[in-house]
Amino acid sequence: MEGECRGAAAGASRALSSSCHAGAVDFEPYRAELVAYCYRMLGSFHEAEDQVQETMLRAWKARDRYDAGRASLRTWLYRIATNVCLTALEGRARRPLPSGLGAPSDDPGAPLAPAFGVPWLQPFPDARVELGLRADLRLALVAAMQTLPPRQRAVLVLREVLEFSAAEVAVQLGTTVPAVNSALQRARAALAAAGEAVDAGEVGEPEDPKVREVIERYMRAFERADVPALVRLLTDDAVLEMPPVPLWYRGSHDYGLFMRRVFEMRGTGWGLTRLTANGQPALAAYAPEPGGGHRLHTLQVFTVTGGRVARNVVFADPAVFEAFGLSQEILFDRSDGGDESGRCRRYVRVTIEREGHPT
Repeated sequence: MEGECRGAAAGASRALSSSCHAGAVDFEPYRAELVAYCYRMLGSFHEAEDQVQETMLRAWKARDRYDAGRASLRTWLYRIATNVCLTALEGRARRPLPSGLGAPSDDPGAPLAPAFGVPWLQPFPDARVELGLRADLRLALVAAMQTLPPRQRAVLVLREVLEFSAAEVAVQLGTTVPAVNSALQRARAALAAAGEAVDAGEVGEPEDPKVREVIERYMRAFERADVPALVRLLTDDAVLEMPPVPLWYRGSHDYGLFMRRVFEMRGTGWGLTRLTANGQPALAAYAPEPGGGHRLHTLQVFTVTGGRVARNVVFADPAVFEAFGLSQEILFDRSDGGDESGRCRRYVRVTIEREGHPT
């Protein structure tokens, strides 16, 4: 059913683009940025895609009522998308990360029991959008945004990230400029209390040479299951969290103890591929299989600050793997001496079944 709904919406949008005469409205160029906006609102890439489809359908149905003299097409579409997201959020629990649900664990040997009933925050696959649309998608920031009331969240994103004017946002939300300004102040204060801000210049970008070096060193240590080398790359208060397991750890010591547990269970000879998520460096980790080859284990999203890994959010949800287009199995070929360009060769892509959290 979900696929049918997506197909119908996409078909309506394509029909609009192909059948309208010159000068008619075209919604499709705004799809990618609307997905990024809805993701910030909802915390789920899949839900964001669905709600953008709903936005396109509503816009298609109301296209004859669009008045270019009252608002730009972009502003009008964001008004529809905002209303769609606010409706979707009614009565829903927020999407957290484990660190947003309680204190860190001090037991690296604690059972890894997935909590599939929690609607966890999902990462955003950067490859799906242009570079310019990835601003302020950091996982920690999006997680903090989820703690805001939905209308405050909308005001914050529309004003601070997308830079709509207070007057435009007031129209989009059907409220007043003073109400928008008040909501923005409260949202800023809430983020500051959570230690987050829309502009966080200290967080390293994936293509920063220093960040790339840190991630490359982390990859080499991980592939060798070298815990001391991994720990040397961490900040003293580094965070490791693993949705859908509700556990999380703070501090390089516990981080290292947990990684030792993982390697004792899975062995050495891991394979890793580099990608990005939420405008942050990320790795797809493949565990060695007894009969040869490697099977997809987790997607890991890193926060690098000051030349060290400050946070690693490790995802094991098959829906996340699907969103990133990750192969379930990979054959790694290191006959080239380990050069990244020859680090792996994909040989099969199969449907990933939902199962427990891998360890």
